[in-house]
Amino acid sequence: MSIATLTRPTASSNASSAPLLQVNHVGIDYATREGTLTAVDDVSFALHAGERLVLIGPSGSGKSTLLRAIGGFVAPTHGKILIDGAPIARPAPDRMTVFQEFDQLLPWRSALGNVRYALERGRKLSRRQAEREARDWLTRVGLGRFLDAYPHTLSGGMKQRVAIARAFALQPRLLLMDEPFAALDALTRRQMQDELLALCEETGSTALFVTHGIDEAIVVGTRILALTAHPGRLAASFTVSADDRTRGSAGFGVLERSIQQSVFDGSAAHA
Repeated sequence: MSIATLTRPTASSNASSAPLLQVNHVGIDYATREGTLTAVDDVSFALHAGERLVLIGPSGSGKSTLLRAIGGFVAPTHGKILIDGAPIARPAPDRMTVFQEFDQLLPWRSALGNVRYALERGRKLSRRQAEREARDWLTRVGLGRFLDAYPHTLSGGMKQRVAIARAFALQPRLLLMDEPFAALDALTRRQMQDELLALCEETGSTALFVTHGIDEAIVVGTRILALTAHPGRLAASFTVSADDRTRGSAGFGVLERSIQQSVFDGSAAHA
C-alpha cells in the first residue's frame, strides 16, 4: 500500500541528523490455535530527537504491539528496531513507558515514594537528591499537595500524573506512551493532553505516543503515522505544525478530516 503524506512547513527539521529510533521492515506475529496471527506487517519509520511521533489506527491495527516491541517487551518476528543504532533486546531505562492502566504504580509507596524509588534505582541518585527531584516533578504535574498520598487514594488522572512525573524524572532517551489518557473522562483527558504537551516542549523530550483519538494525535504530536486495520501497515504520514495544533483552527480541521480518511477509508488526502 502506498503511503499518502500531508506535510506542512515546520520551524526546523531533524532530517539531516541520525535518527534516535529506527523501525526497519518490522513484522510481529503471534501463534494461535488457528495458526499464525500477524499483528504488524512490514512497518518502517524513523524518529529523531525532539520529535513527538503519534501512532494512530483502529482497534487491532497493532499500534500498542509495535510500541511494546520498541519498549523491549515483545520481540519482532521480522525486521529490526534500533535505538541509537543498536538493536533493542529488552526493556531498559533509556525507554520509559506510561501505560493506560492505573495499576502501574507501587501500591505500598506514596506518590513521592514511587517517583523517589524510580530515581534511586534508575538514575542511582542518593535518597536526598531523589526526594528533591521527585518533589519537583510531582509539583510540576500539579501534585504538590499529594506527595504523601498512596495510589488507592488517588483518582485515575492523579495516578497518571504520578506515572508521567516518574517517566520525565528518569530522563529517558525516549518516552513511550500507550494510550495513557484513554480511561479518563473527557475534561481530564483534554487537560492532561495540554499538560503533557507543555512538559514535552519545555524539556525537549522525544516521545512515541499511541492513541485511537484523532484530536489527541493532533494536539500531542509533531508527526502522525496512521496504521491500517488488522494487520497493521502504514497508511499515511502527517506533519503537524504549531498552527494546526490549535483546536478549532482551519488547519486542525483539515488534518482531522485527512486522518479520518486514512484511518477509516484507507486513503489520505494530498496537500
